Amino acid sequence: MRHLHHGGPRRPFEHHLPDSHNLAAVTLDAWPHLQHAMQARQSTDSSWSGKLSPEEKKLAAQVLKRIAAEGPLCSQDIESARKAKTHAWDSTTLAKSTLQKLFFHGRVLIARRDGLRRYYDLPENVLPATLLNAPVPPREQTLRWLAFLTLRQRRLAILKSAELRLIAEDVLPVSLEGTSLRLHLLRSDLPLLEQTLSTSEQAPPPPRLIAPLDPIIYDRRVTENVWDLDYRWEVYVPPQKRVRGYYALPLLHRGQFIGHADVKADREDGALHLLSQHPARSTAAKTAIQSLAQFLGLARGVKLPSTE
Repeated sequence: MRHLHHGGPRRPFEHHLPDSHNLAAVTLDAWPHLQHAMQARQSTDSSWSGKLSPEEKKLAAQVLKRIAAEGPLCSQDIESARKAKTHAWDSTTLAKSTLQKLFFHGRVLIARRDGLRRYYDLPENVLPATLLNAPVPPREQTLRWLAFLTLRQRRLAILKSAELRLIAEDVLPVSLEGTSLRLHLLRSDLPLLEQTLSTSEQAPPPPRLIAPLDPIIYDRRVTENVWDLDYRWEVYVPPQKRVRGYYALPLLHRGQFIGHADVKADREDGALHLLSQHPARSTAAKTAIQSLAQFLGLARGVKLPSTE
């Protein structure tokens, strides 16, 4: 967040990727490539990112006028009626749904945050004018940009046929023993791969708990074939059907996933609560959990599950 909203000249900014609803930090050159998706969303029926309802359209005009006069606003700065939620992620107020759609359409951008609360401003107050006035690239050029973005994010990825045709000279195929899955990596990443392999042999990195949406396990097909790990982020899974836990983090050690830990940060108590882990007694897991507590600035360290 400090890197995104540091108060100086804008470098990266936050927006949803064109082919998904994933919110990402993207560099300034991404803006022109987001335009096709922004325009297309304005005519879809999605209650999350699609066209404005009559009520939202009326409120949007007022909100945009206020932002122009007052500067960045959050949904709590705007009085509006509550909504009947149509799904779990639907907004609870008209102000939230209106700002969310305006953001998806590129008519407002996240100027800063207060914790998780977003403050929106007009694009011209967030991004350079030269960028906002840049021509919209052809769709084929945007598809090429997206393919490179996927590989830069994940380093090893499955490419669609259309993507592969556009960047074939810049990628190398990767074959995995025992599977027909076809993966690709950037030719320019080969030195990085070789350096990583030689470094890890000399001094193996310490065990780490990996975030549920970390690029190396983001695609479940790749996770299962490369790592032999059947991992599912279970925040959306009913409690009675969870296998590992609500926010269980995979444990990576010496090039393999050897288990997981379900942890919860207690900011008020200054501790990281360990809800469960597998293997139950693992030095690697203990090291990784303590490292995470330190990274989160939890001075009281790790608290073990109650035995009561």
